[in-house]
Amino acid sequence: QVQLVESGGGLVQAGGSLRLSCAASGRTFSMEDMGWFRQAPGKEREFVAVMKSSGGSTYYADSVKGRFTISRDNAENTVYLQMNSLKVEDTAVYYCRAGGPWRSGIWYGVSYWGKGTLVTVSS
Repeated sequence: QVQLVESGGGLVQAGGSLRLSCAASGRTFSMEDMGWFRQAPGKEREFVAVMKSSGGSTYYADSVKGRFTISRDNAENTVYLQMNSLKVEDTAVYYCRAGGPWRSGIWYGVSYWGKGTLVTVSS
């Protein structure tokens, strides 16, 4: 059974930092893409960042570019999201997604989701 478990969410003041982790089990994702989405209250889930398996290229939503950094440790089957200079509008449940491939904003094939971790940024 494939599981993705996010951790690292919490309450932080605007301007602060958090590091999210997503540990996968039941399947090795070293040859597949891994990424992050988020869903704010009352809004649709949106893409945040992805890291390709091949070459390690990264892609970010414009809203987080320059503030968030995605990385992965294939040996640990884990993907991370370092979030700096957090803003109130970053408040959301953050979800990990793995599988794919991801190409030009679309996640093809079979992918898996975690259950999310809540990030709350206070003013």
